[in-house]
Amino acid sequence: MSNSLGRHVLAEIHGCSFDVLNDREKVEAIMVNAALETGAEVREVVFHKFSPQGISGVVVISESHLAIHTWPELGYAAFDVFTCGDRVNPWDACNYVSEKFQAGHMTAREVKRGTIEVSKEAVNL
Repeated sequence: MSNSLGRHVLAEIHGCSFDVLNDREKVEAIMVNAALETGAEVREVVFHKFSPQGISGVVVISESHLAIHTWPELGYAAFDVFTCGDRVNPWDACNYVSEKFQAGHMTAREVKRGTIEVSKEAVNL
């Protein structure tokens, strides 16, 4: 039997608002709210604004993390969210961020992380 420790969604978000993607406070608030909207527990928040533009940041959650890097001049954001356990749905965070960035298009894929083999004996314990 195969199982995984978590779900990691990698999203490409295009056609976003320059003004949102280049505003550290807005990006930070959107990311923190994305975590809260999914029911995650926020632990740490770190964001940095680059010159002349662009934001990188991470929201550490009890369930793992949300991370972002923006290219405002391209209307593009690389976003990922990794959640452990079954309580938090990473797709909810992706959809929330995409909406708040006023995205024209988002493509994303999910990767199972920490894939482990569980013996039948362990399942029956």
